Amino acid sequence: MVPAAGSTDRNPELRIAALVTTAMAWLAAAPPLAAQGAATLPLEDCRIRAGEGFPGIKARCATFERPLNPEAPGDGTITLFVAVVPALSLEPQPDPFVPIAGGPGQASTEFYASYAQAFEDVRRNRDILLVDQRGTGRSAPMTCEADEELIEGRYSREQTIEQAQKCLDELPHDPRFFTTSVAVSDLEALRQALGYPQLNLYGISYGSRVAQHYLRRHPETTRTVVLDGVVAPQIALGPGIAIEAQNALDAIIDRCAEDEHCSERFPDLRTTFDTMIASLRNDAVTVRLPHPLTAKPDEIRFSDAELAGAVRLLSYHPSSIALLPLLISEAASGNYAPLAAQFLMIAENMSESLSIGMHNAVVCTEDAPYFETAEVTADALDATYIGPLQLDALDAICSVWPEGVLDPEFKMPVQTDVPVLLLSGEADPITPPAYADLAAVDFGNARHLVGERQGHGLAPRGCVPDIIGDFVATADVETLEADCMRRLHAMPFFLDFAGPAP
Repeated sequence: MVPAAGSTDRNPELRIAALVTTAMAWLAAAPPLAAQGAATLPLEDCRIRAGEGFPGIKARCATFERPLNPEAPGDGTITLFVAVVPALSLEPQPDPFVPIAGGPGQASTEFYASYAQAFEDVRRNRDILLVDQRGTGRSAPMTCEADEELIEGRYSREQTIEQAQKCLDELPHDPRFFTTSVAVSDLEALRQALGYPQLNLYGISYGSRVAQHYLRRHPETTRTVVLDGVVAPQIALGPGIAIEAQNALDAIIDRCAEDEHCSERFPDLRTTFDTMIASLRNDAVTVRLPHPLTAKPDEIRFSDAELAGAVRLLSYHPSSIALLPLLISEAASGNYAPLAAQFLMIAENMSESLSIGMHNAVVCTEDAPYFETAEVTADALDATYIGPLQLDALDAICSVWPEGVLDPEFKMPVQTDVPVLLLSGEADPITPPAYADLAAVDFGNARHLVGERQGHGLAPRGCVPDIIGDFVATADVETLEADCMRRLHAMPFFLDFAGPAP
C-alpha cells in the first residue's frame, strides 16, 4: 500500500493504507507457438534505475501502446514503458525472464534495478524482460497528491473518504482498467510484439498474483514460474494483515527471549512493547529530530499508528528485524527518535516508489469485495498491535473507489503442470508460508522452499539467486539443490547502536 508522501503531516489514512500491503483479464488466448511472428516492437538503447540519483543499468527500451479498455479499443490508449536487459550470452535462450514487482503499485523496472544482482545467474543465458505495469512507473502513472492541510493525528472515516475521492478526481485515466486482469493482457500482447515464444515469470508479493493469473490465462506460453512471498488467489489481502504482522512480531520477541544476550539486554520485551503501544494509543508524542534523509530539523506526531507502521515494515527483512528490540526499548524509555526516523524513511521510500491510484484500483477490485469472507473477527484484530486501523482505512477508500475489471475465475487456485518454484520466509509478516501452500493446492509440478527466520522476499538472500538460476535453466523442481538454504543468515540482534551482538 502506498503512503501519500514523505512529509510528516501528510494524509494519515492514505499513509496507513500504504503501510498495509506491501506487497500486488487475459481477454484472449495466445495463438499457437507455430503462429508466433518476428518482433514488431523496435527497441532503443536506454538506462533504467532504481530511482533518482541511482546508477543506471544498460537496457533496450520502448514505449508500447495499449488500449485503455481492451474490450473497447476505440475508447483511447495508454503508453507502457518496456525495457529489455540483454542476456550476457551471445546466443541467449529464446524465452526471457520476467520480474514482476509488488505493491501493488511498484514499477518493475525500478524493482529490477534495485535487485539486479539476484537475477544475474538467470541473465547469463536469458534476456530480462521488464514492463512497468499499467499505472506504475512510466506506464500511464496513476498518482495523485494528498491534502497536506489535514489536521495531524488519527484519521477519521470522513477524512479518508474525502481524500480518496480527491485522489480519484485527479487521476488521468479511468481506474477500472488498471487491475491485474487487464495488466495480464498487456503482458501477453507485449510477448507477441517482441516475438518471444514463452516467458519465465518471477513475481514478488503482489507480483506473484500477477504471475499466477498470467499462468492461468496463458499456460502454453509460460515455461517456468517463481513465486516469492506468495499471495494465493483465494486470499483477500487486508483482513489478515494485522494478524500475520502480530504473529511475526511475536516470533521476533520469542527469538529475543531465547537468545542469551538479547533477553539479558531487553528483559520482558513483550510487556515493554504492549505498554508503549497502549500509551501511544491514548496520547501521541511529538518527536523532534533531523530528517533522516535531508538532515533538516523535522517534527513528527508519533502515535500508535506510526509505531505500527514502522514495526510492521521493519519486520520484513532479517537485517531490520535485528534492530527491533533495541528500537522498541529506546522508545519505551522515551527516546522515540530512532524509531521515528525509521518510520520517516519507510514512508518516504514507499511514497516515491508506489502509485496510489493503481494500488487502490487493484485492492478495491481484487481484495475489498471479499473482506467479509475472511475468517477474522473484530476481537482478533483488536488483540493485534495494528488493530482494525488499516482494514478500516481500506474499507473507507473502497467505499468510493469503483470496482474494475475482474476475470470470473480470478479468485480460484490455478491448476497447472507448468514447473513452479515457491519461496517463503518463515518469519514473513505479510505472506506467510501457509499462503504459498494454499496457492499450490492444484499445482502438479511445484516445490516450496522456506527460509528459516527469513522475512518477505527471498530472491536476494544467500544462495537463493543460484537456486532461481538453476530452476530457470532446467525447468525442473525435482533436481534443485536447496540444502544451502539452511545457511541463510539471520543477523544477530543489536544490543546497542554500535552493532549486532557477537
